Amino acid sequence: MAKAERKVFEFVEPIGARVLVRKDEPKRTTKGGIALPDQSEIPTITGRIVAISAQINNDSDIPLKQYDKILFHPKNAIPVDFEADNQLFVVPVEDVVAVFRREKLPEEDKG
Repeated sequence: MAKAERKVFEFVEPIGARVLVRKDEPKRTTKGGIALPDQSEIPTITGRIVAISAQINNDSDIPLKQYDKILFHPKNAIPVDFEADNQLFVVPVEDVVAVFRREKLPEEDKG
């Protein structure tokens, strides 16, 4: 009698001042319609935060949260071979260059 297969659900939790990012698909054309060659390399890339470490979650000076779209420098990003169809990276918070926002955060309106 065959033993029933058990599904094991795993997740990646970044430790320290790091975030887990799902890299966006690279753009093949510019907004003006110019096709980019495959070898073109831009030193910063965009992605969505999948998970944040407890350290960042508890630090009010770092305005990052899950699902934020960010611009990051990939030099120190560590690739995670976890999901075959997604490109995941553990990124140090100091390599996060910008966060894309649709509106200002409430604390930015003060002053």
